[in-house]
This record gives sequence, structure tokens and C-alpha cells, in this order.
Amino acid sequence: MNEVYQFLYKGGPVMIPIMLLSVIALAIFLERMWTLRRSTIAPEDIVEKVIGLLKAGKNEEAIFFCQANPSPLSKVLLTIIGNESASPEEILELAEETGKREAGSIGKYIEALGTIATVEPLLGLLGTVTGLIRAFQQVVYYAGEGAVDPGRLASGIWEALITTAAGLIIGIPCYIGYKYIASRADFLVSKIEEGGTTVFHFIKYRNREIPLNNLSNKNIPENTSGNNQ
Repeated sequence: MNEVYQFLYKGGPVMIPIMLLSVIALAIFLERMWTLRRSTIAPEDIVEKVIGLLKAGKNEEAIFFCQANPSPLSKVLLTIIGNESASPEEILELAEETGKREAGSIGKYIEALGTIATVEPLLGLLGTVTGLIRAFQQVVYYAGEGAVDPGRLASGIWEALITTAAGLIIGIPCYIGYKYIASRADFLVSKIEEGGTTVFHFIKYRNREIPLNNLSNKNIPENTSGNNQ
């Protein structure tokens, strides 16, 4: 434990924001991992159950089912089912608004994690530059006394490089975590779009003989939610 403290101490004052941001990044990653679960964002069976209720003409039960199983996907479906009497254009507009709100919630804090991944190596570089400045200031000072200790110079340089190492050690995992969380969020948003589109087109064409498996997102140009930013 004492060795770790000495390592951080020798890195200089820049180590304080580096370590603080690492704690924040870890908290964001764990929170997003817990929040962005398929079961809480876009449950796999919710669209099938809603379609089954709509096929049976149980629209009110479909609404109650979505209300009893809250998730971003169910909120989009609830918007579509609850406004069935409106025109298709109005339903799409309302569903898109709901989808954008939910996509914003899904993408919350993700960019902050990406920012930390970018800033950490820069802080490490800053710490190294300031450390080198201090090291060479000492060289100049002792050179004025007629003696330059190579060991002192080497010690100052490796202590300055500690911050660069720390910035990279923290920044690289942060970037990997950021890309993973961002791709996970994009996947869940696409599942919300797919589910909302399927239910929308089932309602739109419910009086026609169109197989449900033809109502896939691949054949439908409209979206029901905004893309994750």
C-alpha cells in the first residue's frame, strides 16, 4: 500500500485529477452496465405478447400490459397503441418523439465516459511536461553550483513519466469501456425501433392479410425513435 502511495505521490499534483476521473469513469461504466440490460430496456417477448393481444382485439389489455411492464420499448408501444385512432403520420410523429426521449435516456453519461478516455492521456502528458520542467530546473540550479548529478536528472525524468503511464493505463480501458457501452446502447435503440415499427405496421395493416414476419424493420423505411448520439 505504501508503494502505491509513493508511486502516486511522485507523479505530482496532476495525479489527483487523473485518479479522480478514473473513479468517475468506473462509476459511469458500472452504472451503464447495470442500466443497459436487454430485460429492462427492450424485453425480447414484449412485442410478441402485444401483437398477440392486438390480434385478439384486446387493445385495452395490450395497453395495460405495457403499463404493467415499464421499459423504453413498452413506452414506445404504448404511444403507438394509445393513439391508434390517429392518422399514421401522427402516430409516427408521436412515436418518434417518445423514442427520442428514451434514446436520450439510454445514451446518458456515455459521452462523459468517452471524454474521460480522451482527457486521461492528455493529463498524463501534461504531468510529464510539468515534471520535466521541474527536473531541468533542478539541473540548472545544481549546475550553477558546479555539479550535475546524472542520477538526480534520471530520477526526475522517470518521476515525470509516471503521469503519462498512469494516463494511458486508465485511458485505454476507459476508451474500450466507452466503445462497448456505446455499441450496447446503439443495439438497444435499434431493438426499440424494430419493435415499435413492427407494432405500428401491424396496426396500420391489421385489416389486410399481411404475415407478421413480413413486417420486419428491413422492409420499412420509417423509424420510431431517434438514433443514439
